[in-house]
Amino acid sequence: MMTDRNNEQWLADLRSGGEIQAQAIQDLKERLQRGIFYYLSRERSDLSQLSHHELTQMAQDLAQDAVLRVMENLDSFRGDSMFTTWATRIAVRVAISDLRRARYKDFSLDDLTADGDLLPLSANPVASDKPPGPERAAEQAEVLAKIQAALDGALTERQLRALVAVAIRGVPLEVVAEQMGTNRNALYKLIHDARRKLRTHLESQGLSMDYVMNLFQET
Repeated sequence: MMTDRNNEQWLADLRSGGEIQAQAIQDLKERLQRGIFYYLSRERSDLSQLSHHELTQMAQDLAQDAVLRVMENLDSFRGDSMFTTWATRIAVRVAISDLRRARYKDFSLDDLTADGDLLPLSANPVASDKPPGPERAAEQAEVLAKIQAALDGALTERQLRALVAVAIRGVPLEVVAEQMGTNRNALYKLIHDARRKLRTHLESQGLSMDYVMNLFQET
């Protein structure tokens, strides 16, 4: 039977040893499994085709990883909420991260440039659903060509691959970091530097970011 604990008891039991810690970890795993199952079954419409058994098995596997993550972060718990609420938030983040990684398991950075242009108009994140007029369409095409040239010419190959993967194609940072043999923080800095270089290059050609954003917004 699962033991009811307050915040202090959870921390004490999880930090102890022997049977007390083992039981606390088992209780935590069961709670997190329920929280993850709720998230998978109620919040993820993309998993609606999975059976109850499949979702349960997925929740069990994710709960194992979530318990490890919670144990690694016990010292960061500040008591602003119930311990189980805090731990469940961590578990859901673990589930989201794992699902995103699974979605991109066959992704390869080498495929990014296989289909030609890196930034077609249809992939532009600020493009409007409303078709522009002929003059505006021509202006947009000209600006996109300059952005494409800036991507190709102003950035190093490593900056280009990282920026296109994360900012344009929406690939998760952790997936790109793993494929590039780096870590999340280093990749974030690489993308930040690439954005800065891209902005400077475009501004040297008289293209401010405000102008670019306004050009592709619906009027």
